[in-house]
Amino acid sequence: MGGRVFKNFSLVSATLSFFLLLGIFIVLYIYAQDAIKEFGVSFLFDSSWEVGEDDEGGVFGGLVPIVGTLYTTLIAMVIATPIALGIAIFLTEVAPDFLIKPVSIAIELLAAIPSIIYGMWGLFYFAPVIQNIFGGSGMGLLTAGLVLSIMIIPFMSAISKDAMNTTPDVLKESAYAMGATKFEVVKDVVMPYSKTGIIGSIILALGRALGETMAVAFLIGSVMKIPKHLTDATTSIPVLLANNFSEAEDLELSSMFYLALILFIVSFIIISVAKFYFLGRKK
Repeated sequence: MGGRVFKNFSLVSATLSFFLLLGIFIVLYIYAQDAIKEFGVSFLFDSSWEVGEDDEGGVFGGLVPIVGTLYTTLIAMVIATPIALGIAIFLTEVAPDFLIKPVSIAIELLAAIPSIIYGMWGLFYFAPVIQNIFGGSGMGLLTAGLVLSIMIIPFMSAISKDAMNTTPDVLKESAYAMGATKFEVVKDVVMPYSKTGIIGSIILALGRALGETMAVAFLIGSVMKIPKHLTDATTSIPVLLANNFSEAEDLELSSMFYLALILFIVSFIIISVAKFYFLGRKK
């Protein structure tokens, strides 16, 4: 009896998650219909965002926020991935026992800090540093990407650490007995054994980076312009939605739902490809 209840509960939970995903897609698609009919696929390649006057609908394009979202996510992942893996390796294979617990707690506390605090901290600390080095206002892709990388490091490192801790001691001891160095043990034993968990942590961090709003809103500059340099100000899909959604009407509102739909699809495709390609290659 208990086994049947548990099985049915698990089935309902899995089915519910699928229908929630489908429901989100349907709602976004329905509200984006006006923009899809008006602009079609050209919306993806148009950098305009001009609200019309009086009865005019305006001209809207999603290129700038799409590019800004992808660039900030790429910068964050490039910076965060090696640092997070380094932290995980340090805590599992290098750190003395008295350091493991305090550092682990510190990382977990970083993950609990609200994103708006990261944004304010970046605005008053990183932006002046970037301004002194590169000039300009200090707000742009690089500043947003740096702070975003700091935000996702705790998630990636904590999950990677737990995955590495699942490596059986007998495998590592056997490698040491054969004369392997610590670096070789980490590279040839720990990393391959915990590969699935590590890639899972990267995928989760990627999803967080794609959808981050408040911290990026403080730092990216919120300018509808294609960035030519890392320090240029631009905008992203979540930031544009957060800044303009409450005042948008008619075609502009539908265009924002179109952007949200694009972000939903892009996130789904990137994470799905990463999951099925990397996690499917277990050998």
